[in-house]
Amino acid sequence: MKLSQFLTDRAEDILVEWEAFAKTLEPAASLMSSAALRDHASQMLKAIALDIDSLQSDAQQTAKSQGDAPSKFPNSAASIHGTLREVSGFSLVQLTAEFRALRASVLRLWLPYVREFNENIHDDLMRFNEAVDQALAESAVTFSEHNDKTRERFLAILGHDLRTPLSAISMTGSLLVRSNSAEGNTAIGKRLVRSAATMSTMVNDLLEYSRSQLGGKMPMAPSPSDMGDIAQAALHDAALAHPDCAFEFHSDGDLSGVFDGVRLQQVIVNLLTNAAQYRARGTGITLDVEGGQDEVAIAVTNRGPAIPADALKTIFSAMVQLPVDGEQPGRPRTSLGLGLFIARETALAHGGAIEVSSNDADGTTFTVRIPRAPAPAKPHTGA
Repeated sequence: MKLSQFLTDRAEDILVEWEAFAKTLEPAASLMSSAALRDHASQMLKAIALDIDSLQSDAQQTAKSQGDAPSKFPNSAASIHGTLREVSGFSLVQLTAEFRALRASVLRLWLPYVREFNENIHDDLMRFNEAVDQALAESAVTFSEHNDKTRERFLAILGHDLRTPLSAISMTGSLLVRSNSAEGNTAIGKRLVRSAATMSTMVNDLLEYSRSQLGGKMPMAPSPSDMGDIAQAALHDAALAHPDCAFEFHSDGDLSGVFDGVRLQQVIVNLLTNAAQYRARGTGITLDVEGGQDEVAIAVTNRGPAIPADALKTIFSAMVQLPVDGEQPGRPRTSLGLGLFIARETALAHGGAIEVSSNDADGTTFTVRIPRAPAPAKPHTGA
């Protein structure tokens, strides 16, 4: 059977293997749907089949082998795939692994149909390998370009958002120098604490992200703890950073277990801060902690515009920030787009999970589920 025909007739079998492999590329793939895992793979198979059957001059073949072609196809399925994989939190190594697995799957499935290795089969193999390399090159180019833009945007956000609390600290220091009132000093001191808390959250998030990018495993120090106490401490920190927001706390059931209290307190602070930032004007935040048979669930809910479905697909990726509600222009940001990423990493390190639901009727709820007993961390396959 001609390889291009095989790619068309057996596309679903190939896509099943593509999806199965993509699902192993954690942590990014752990929360992705089947459609997201297969992202543009069907279109890429069609493009490869067409490429195999198309006429190609020696000059065209040479240009393709030298990497001349990727820039000429900015809107190809492979190019779009590269951008979306970067947005979803895949690494460049994982992106490359997808195409390596695709090549292996196709050849393994197709070769049993080859009865005689002749010149036509040789040509099909050459054209197929060229087409896969071409698709990989296109994906890698757009992946890298988007990654560079994301990094530049992140540095700009870091500089801008750290400048705000630093400015507040500087002005507060000047007020303290001029103030002779004990009552005034107390109010000024609280302002200093809030600014310091904001900066501390940013720095902690940045350190955790840096550790994950350097390939380090998030260090865990689980010990017998009470999730209610952890949540209360987080609530206190969030209230200092957002004194104008009303926080409501509910707990139920047995909240004891073996947790890394420091890590989980940071997770809850990040979720509460995120909820306060995106809540609708005049509304508060609800923190619910419930003990189940084998796990403890932490849910943070706010009222505000629903998160768009497209944004939900990438919300746990690093450096993703949703636009702030236009009804509150100038509202300060207190995150670098890392809080939800770190929450996911911490949940996975505990052997747990994090999920989100969002609609206009019920608001937005982030739920973290943590086993009572320590569990092996889910592996970051392919990272």
